[in-house]
Amino acid sequence: MALTKLTSNLIEGGTGTDWVTAIQTSNFTAAAGKGYFVNTTSQVLYVNLPVGVVGMEITIQDYAGTFATNKVILNANGSEKIQGSALEGKINTNNATAVLIYQDATKGWTSQDVGLVPQNIVVNYLVVAGGGGAIFGGGGGGGLLLTTSYGGTETALTLNNATDYALTIGAGGTASSSSGNTAIAQQGNNSIFSNITSTGGGGGGGGNGTANSFMNGGSGGGGTGAIAGSNFTGGTGVSGPPRQGYNGGIGRLTSTGGAGYSDGPGGGGGAGAVGANGTKDGTYEIGGPGGAGKTVNITGGNVGYSGGGGGATFVGSIAGGSATEGGGTGGSGSGSPAAGNGTPNTGGGGGGSGVGTMGNGGSGVVILRYLNSYTITIPGTLTATTTTVSTDKVTTFTAGTGNIQFN
Repeated sequence: MALTKLTSNLIEGGTGTDWVTAIQTSNFTAAAGKGYFVNTTSQVLYVNLPVGVVGMEITIQDYAGTFATNKVILNANGSEKIQGSALEGKINTNNATAVLIYQDATKGWTSQDVGLVPQNIVVNYLVVAGGGGAIFGGGGGGGLLLTTSYGGTETALTLNNATDYALTIGAGGTASSSSGNTAIAQQGNNSIFSNITSTGGGGGGGGNGTANSFMNGGSGGGGTGAIAGSNFTGGTGVSGPPRQGYNGGIGRLTSTGGAGYSDGPGGGGGAGAVGANGTKDGTYEIGGPGGAGKTVNITGGNVGYSGGGGGATFVGSIAGGSATEGGGTGGSGSGSPAAGNGTPNTGGGGGGSGVGTMGNGGSGVVILRYLNSYTITIPGTLTATTTTVSTDKVTTFTAGTGNIQFN
């Protein structure tokens, strides 16, 4: 193909490609109008492209038929583009003769034989599952996974651009509508980002008091109030590695107990601590406080997540167990004060109640933090907002499921 130049808005023919006779076996800087025989038998080669002028051509030919094994990487000069992108280009087809033509500042250097090199994107994350619903015992906080840069235990993900990554926000578990022997409080739903899955919080204990599988989760639900002669353990949290949460508290019988429900239910476990055991103050069976969650600053400010729900109080108008980091407070034996729901998008467990309405678990959340030079493509099936914090973007997903991409 002939070398061309732009003169008075017309493209006129040039003198053709000037081939460099020396075989290129190491990294080099290309010049306009030149052709190069490139041998990548021993290694990947990097070629720096010159500043572009409309109509410039550069030709690169696979001398040894090895580009598929060791590709040629093209690096545009400064702010120039390759195939309309700021990414590096690549030639990775055996026996290719790639003719690069500079079009303009928007398209840059283009060729049908040139692809783009995927760029790794480092993404820090917080993935919180939905909190568990309650009966008598408080619901467990949703499982919480967090990268080390923001106080967690997990390594940031290194992702490719223009690649689909699955993301789901787990809903909170629904509280039981009754306290009978067959009562079940739902576990929270899992939250997912790429290969990271946080487990929904366990439901609070109730009904006949037995330890049920629905009480297990990211953090365990609190055990039901103890019947005379028995202690009822709370649900089991995911201890890992990696740890996502802690066990629920015990619905406990003490030496002050008598017939019937002698002590209050346990608080749900949280991402930071076990739920507290139920107690009795001589008159009232008082639910244990929910286990502490975890305070995280990935958004640029401190926010609490995955607190366990408080256990119920069975008699009177004394509130049940307290709760923090999004967990719902336990309700009283009279229904006032009522049990609290877990706070939406914190993964907090619901508060237990002796009568009336028990607390639902709070929905989960996924928060991603990455350099602000990247953009993120979000489908309509996901609800999200993006803010800028220093040199980073922070995208918070609050509902839905779908695939996202970074670019």
